[in-house]
Amino acid sequence: MIDIDELKYDEKGLIPAIVVDASTKKVLTLAYMNKESLNISMEKGLTCFFSRSRNELWLKGETSGNYQHIVSITADCDKDALTVLVNKDGPACHMGTDSCFNDLLYLNENESTFSLEKLMELVQTRKTEKKEGSYTTYLFEKGIDKILKKVGEESTEVIIAGKANDKKETIYEIADLTYHVMVLMIEMGISLEDVMSELASRHVIDKKVKQEKMTN
Repeated sequence: MIDIDELKYDEKGLIPAIVVDASTKKVLTLAYMNKESLNISMEKGLTCFFSRSRNELWLKGETSGNYQHIVSITADCDKDALTVLVNKDGPACHMGTDSCFNDLLYLNENESTFSLEKLMELVQTRKTEKKEGSYTTYLFEKGIDKILKKVGEESTEVIIAGKANDKKETIYEIADLTYHVMVLMIEMGISLEDVMSELASRHVIDKKVKQEKMTN
C-alpha cells in the first residue's frame, strides 16, 4: 500500500475522489478531499470530503444519515485521483437520488450492456408509466396476488427443470423466476441494494461461523 504523503494534490491541496458503490459498482458521486479529510475518512471508515463551495470539511451523512462506509480507497497510476469503494446507507446525491450521475448525454445502443440494475429500472418504468400491451404492466395492474402466483409457478418450473438435470431449461426457468421476483420487489418497494445488503450480512455471519469452527 502507498502512503498518504505520496498522493499528488492540486494547487489548493485537493484531490478528486470518485465514489463507487461496492455492490453495484455504480459511480455515485465525484467529490474532493484534502489531506485532513482523507485522514478522517480512513480513521472513521466513513467518507469525509472538502466542500469547495463552503470551504470546509463535511462528513457525508452527518446531517442526512446517508453515511458511506468505506471498503477501500485506491489511487490512480499518477496518484492524483482516488476511487473510493463504499457501502452506503442511503442516497448519495443531495437531490435524493441513488447517484449524482443521472442525466444521460449519449447512449450507443449497439454497445449497451445488460445489467440487473437496468432491468429493474425498466420494470419500475412499466409500473409508473404504464405501457399498453406490456406483460409487466399487466402484472402490476392485477396486483400482488397475481405476482405472487407467478413467482410460485416459476419456482416450481425451476424445480422441475433442475430435477430433470436439464441445464439449458433450468437457466431459462431461473431467468423467468428472476424476472417475476423483480416485479415483486418493485411492487413491494424492495431494491437490489436491499437484497445485496442482506446477502452481505449473511456472508459476514458465514465468515464468523468458519472462524469459530477453526478455533474449536
